[in-house]
Amino acid sequence: MLKKLKTIEEMSFKDLNLSENLMKAVADAGYENPTAVQAKSIPIVLSGKDLLAGAQTGTGKTAAFTLPILHMLSGKDTAEIKDKTYKNDRQERKFSTASALKSKPRCLVLVPTRELAVQVEESVKTYGKYLPLKSTSVFGGMSIVPQIKALRRNVDILVATPGRLLDHAGQKTVDLSGIEILVLDEADRMLDMGFIVDIKKIIALLPKQRQNLLFSATFSERIKSLSEFVLRNPAFVQGEKQNAASELVDQSVHMVSQKLKSHLLSHLIKHHKWEQVLIFTRTKNGANRLADKLAADGISATAIHGNKSQPARIKALNQFKDGSVTALVATDVASRGIDIDRLPYVVNFELPNAAEDYVHRIGRTGRAGVSGKAVSLVDREEMRFLKEIERFIKREIPRVAFDSFVPPANINIAASPDNAAVFHKNHNNYEGRFKGRTRTTQGKTPAKKNRFNICAETDGSEGSKNLFRSKNSSLKPLNSSRFGNSKKQNFSKNSFSKSAKVK
Repeated sequence: MLKKLKTIEEMSFKDLNLSENLMKAVADAGYENPTAVQAKSIPIVLSGKDLLAGAQTGTGKTAAFTLPILHMLSGKDTAEIKDKTYKNDRQERKFSTASALKSKPRCLVLVPTRELAVQVEESVKTYGKYLPLKSTSVFGGMSIVPQIKALRRNVDILVATPGRLLDHAGQKTVDLSGIEILVLDEADRMLDMGFIVDIKKIIALLPKQRQNLLFSATFSERIKSLSEFVLRNPAFVQGEKQNAASELVDQSVHMVSQKLKSHLLSHLIKHHKWEQVLIFTRTKNGANRLADKLAADGISATAIHGNKSQPARIKALNQFKDGSVTALVATDVASRGIDIDRLPYVVNFELPNAAEDYVHRIGRTGRAGVSGKAVSLVDREEMRFLKEIERFIKREIPRVAFDSFVPPANINIAASPDNAAVFHKNHNNYEGRFKGRTRTTQGKTPAKKNRFNICAETDGSEGSKNLFRSKNSSLKPLNSSRFGNSKKQNFSKNSFSKSAKVK
């Protein structure tokens, strides 16, 4: 009688034919059943086939490749291969001027950011703790010397960012000719960051006979082109609905003018008593300013971005994880690798330019079967980004009014649909705002400001690029003298060219 095959939902890790040592490590980590992407991917990887996997963050995709790779590399011939490699390298050293042995890893995992590199290596160590395998990670932002020392241990699994790996290859501190398995993790993000040239340079250093695994949260024409370049007759796995946010994430939008965003955000955190919230900004300077503003409002906050040293970023992330910091303000690049299973709240302080980045951002919450909430604060200048996001995820995000929020009395706000969505129309103190005028604390009604003036006053240097998004191509930067003695951003020619730089 034929045995009935189990469905994905019915499968356990015992059904995946992993080694006993791996099963023990999985049990130690508290897992019994694989996620959908794990149940589909692991058998394919174990079979030796190339794989193209669509997997959102939070679906267990890291374990989907680390577990089968650890299983295959820990086979009976592991010790023999390592001993042979070591002896060959010792012989090469006798005829080389190099001062150290080259590391000759068997598996290479390429990732877009250092945070993700650390996360993947932690996963390798977590599941491989009972196996005789060594791993390390190399990435920029830190001294290369400790990485060279780590590579001398002749590691089996190397996790790397493309740029730093090419640095090591150039210094001949790593030998990629022994790579048996190549993994491109978060390939869509690597393409977004412009790593395609580096990826092709690295692939040219690898042996042609190898297994290739490509994981991406979204699928675009560029991803399809990359997969055709890297993969050979791949199997395809779709872990989650393509180009869609997790169904466990409750998404909402607050329409609010730029100058009120930080005030509304502080109010939301305090009103709802949020204890852990990840906040996204577009720029590094914007992240610093927002973290300072939240701290001034009595909310423990810190920023994480590419300009901070790796130790500082690790410290900020650990403070956020252990609860000593309530709000972590991050840029898109720095957020990659932030792995918190039960992160309850994500806030888009500013919408990203690319819809794919929105999916990546809110994918930080709603993970491991636990629901989460994603709130976006949207100025009318960002409506085109919002519409693009809604087209991309194929759903409309609910607009939510927040009646209890009252802005500071010293802030003048021109009438706009943004403010109408935040304040209740029957709120007596502010009904004048919906009649095309702005009330001051003295009861005066100044002339309605041009909306670009408002952006110039409130966006600061990093947001100043929004100032020029107008059909009127002749629009000039505002003269800072219009702001009197107030300490607003000076949009001189020199200061604007500096401030317009993005990460």
